Amino acid sequence: MSLKIKNVTDTYNMQVFTDAGDYFGDIEEAVLQGNKVSGWRIKATRNSFLARILGGARGVIVPHQLVRAVGDVMIISKNAVPSYEDHAGDEEI
Repeated sequence: MSLKIKNVTDTYNMQVFTDAGDYFGDIEEAVLQGNKVSGWRIKATRNSFLARILGGARGVIVPHQLVRAVGDVMIISKNAVPSYEDHAGDEEI
């Protein structure tokens, strides 16, 4: 198995999806502690799940341990949103 390395700057503005398939938002920046990524600042973008549940807030910080995969998009655990279950069945009308 080969290890794929990505520069942090390659992730900026990358789309973020939950492991349930919801578009969550876009990466605004990495949160570093020492020389390691400790979290990701995700901005609430138009039509994102995050914008619907946050209302007026601009975004959230997702701890790095909730990241499931990074490739063309980032996949995060739905546990990144405490009230996820309350909104899982919401539909746009």
